[in-house]
Amino acid sequence: MTDMRPIRVAVNGYGVIGKRVADAVVAQEDMDLVGVADVTSDWRARMARAKGFALYAADPDRTPAMREAGLDVAGGLDDLLATADIVVDSTPKKVAVRNVETYRERGIRFIVHGGEKHEVTGHSFVAEANYASAIGRDRTRVVSCNTTSIVRTLTALKVAGLLGSARGTLLRRATDPWESHLGGIMNTLVPEPDIPSHQGPDAQSVDPDLDVITMAVKVPQTLAHLHYWSVRMPRKASKDEVLEAFRASSRIALIRMADGLGALNAVKEMMADFGRPNDSLYEVALWEDMLKVEGDELYYAYMVDNQAIVIPETIDAIRALTEAERDGSASIARTNAALGVGTFTAT
Repeated sequence: MTDMRPIRVAVNGYGVIGKRVADAVVAQEDMDLVGVADVTSDWRARMARAKGFALYAADPDRTPAMREAGLDVAGGLDDLLATADIVVDSTPKKVAVRNVETYRERGIRFIVHGGEKHEVTGHSFVAEANYASAIGRDRTRVVSCNTTSIVRTLTALKVAGLLGSARGTLLRRATDPWESHLGGIMNTLVPEPDIPSHQGPDAQSVDPDLDVITMAVKVPQTLAHLHYWSVRMPRKASKDEVLEAFRASSRIALIRMADGLGALNAVKEMMADFGRPNDSLYEVALWEDMLKVEGDELYYAYMVDNQAIVIPETIDAIRALTEAERDGSASIARTNAALGVGTFTAT
């Protein structure tokens, strides 16, 4: 795209990620949300219509049931794609891969999310790490919440010349909060069976030079993920130098236990107090008073909001693929301003 009209964005899948992407698109001055597609006829689809979003049936076979439920359905997925420059697929894991052929046949640019494998698009995206490589592509994959956090934090260290090897342990929430009554785990911990867990190799799909190994375990809570990291730096550094490296990223927020932010729920409550939609924490929330440096060894921990962290990345990916903005730092700044990223402080 080279003209000045807004980017016409379609969202396929109006669930946990899709509804947040739709809201974020609406917040951008250079984008128009042309509609959302889904297969449900319950409260989620009704919320889309309540916000004034055009609603389409992702599966034409679902149209009668959606209309019978009283939903104003504008058409099918093909009708939605015909109005768009790009589609963001936020359908459940492994569903998007079945939609890819449709997108290719229609000749429309598309974005999938981290539930799909890197091979689906041949490109994986985190804005601060590889925006330039996505410019003008017809497809990309915004990596998962955990992988996004890994790439953000390790890229900040890499840019500052402080990254050697990195080893991380992930405590993963069991399920999304809204559906915790439907499943999840209780009174147990479930280790991911392989070391490395999939997040480390996934981070290398964005930056192949990362020396990173991850281990992961599911825990019986739904608010967010918690990461612990041990990094071997290529030289000795001070704590202040490390903190300045993290501060250089607008999408890493330094928080302090000393300010009462000693647990995931406290950080989420602060997001609510800041008026963030859906209590969204778009940033990696990294505890600066827990961070420890011993010579060339670095230890730190942070929180990942699994429902929100990929939203700004998706907005930047839209601009990169459509060539609406070739300067990654300019897109990041624009997205941050629209979503309020990097604006909160507890001090």
